[in-house]
Amino acid sequence: MRIPFDLAETLTTVLDEGSMDAAARRLHVTPSAVSQRIKALEELLGRVLLVRAKPARATAAGESIVRLSRQALLLEHDTLSELGADEGSASPMSIPLAVNADSLATWFLPPLERLSAARRVVFSLHRDDQDFTAGLLESGTVMGAVTSRETPVAGCRVSALGPMRYEAVANARFAARWFADGATADALESAPVVDFDRRDDLQTRWLTLQGADPARPPRHHVPASHDFATAVLRGLGWGLLPRFQSERALQTGELVLLGGPPIDVPLFWQQWNLRSPLLDAVADEIVTEGRRALAAG
Repeated sequence: MRIPFDLAETLTTVLDEGSMDAAARRLHVTPSAVSQRIKALEELLGRVLLVRAKPARATAAGESIVRLSRQALLLEHDTLSELGADEGSASPMSIPLAVNADSLATWFLPPLERLSAARRVVFSLHRDDQDFTAGLLESGTVMGAVTSRETPVAGCRVSALGPMRYEAVANARFAARWFADGATADALESAPVVDFDRRDDLQTRWLTLQGADPARPPRHHVPASHDFATAVLRGLGWGLLPRFQSERALQTGELVLLGGPPIDVPLFWQQWNLRSPLLDAVADEIVTEGRRALAAG
């Protein structure tokens, strides 16, 4: 059995675009043609590949086809580049990557800027918590990810970036109101805290280290890195920030440190274990920048 790559690419496009109608517009065919291609591939493989929902989702079998499709497109791009035959290509190569919000807000974009200036490449970024980005590699959604997972995802290789250090900080007026006698366990159980989202456990971990019951304080949820830092800066609650985001406000006195141990989150770069000059160039830029920035932070 051979898997027709045009059909696999169609499946990938549906998942990237979220629907058959959107995929049809990108592929310059009718939605009916897209549907027929997906049906033909499913019949060939004897598997359901696509959950026809909004947005469309891949089944486990579909994820395998997506990985194959992305890898084939990447290797085709590398081959055309090696032959010098990619200059007239209408579209640059799209590289999907996963990254945690704090890295995206601080150090992750400069290496992508350099890469896009030097190569015919665009990036499709998927933002998720560092504990969950590895799952996007496993599903074939992305080719590389910043992750807290040190153990390689199947078919991937790993490079250590370094720890991102988080410190508990609060607006100075907020601290004067809630922590007049210091960030004691009793005070921490009453003071409002800012979480990124309901999967963010950094504040919970720090509260536990301080001997406070993490179930007691009221919690805000602000699911964007810049807005999270702004919420802490404005005194909505206290939270843990990397020095990338807190340094200036700490120097001016707008923010104050609450003390207690910092929380270090080790970060790693994982990518598909393919011999791809383009993917290796992406890794070189990201790993170099990540190590420099995290060592300085």
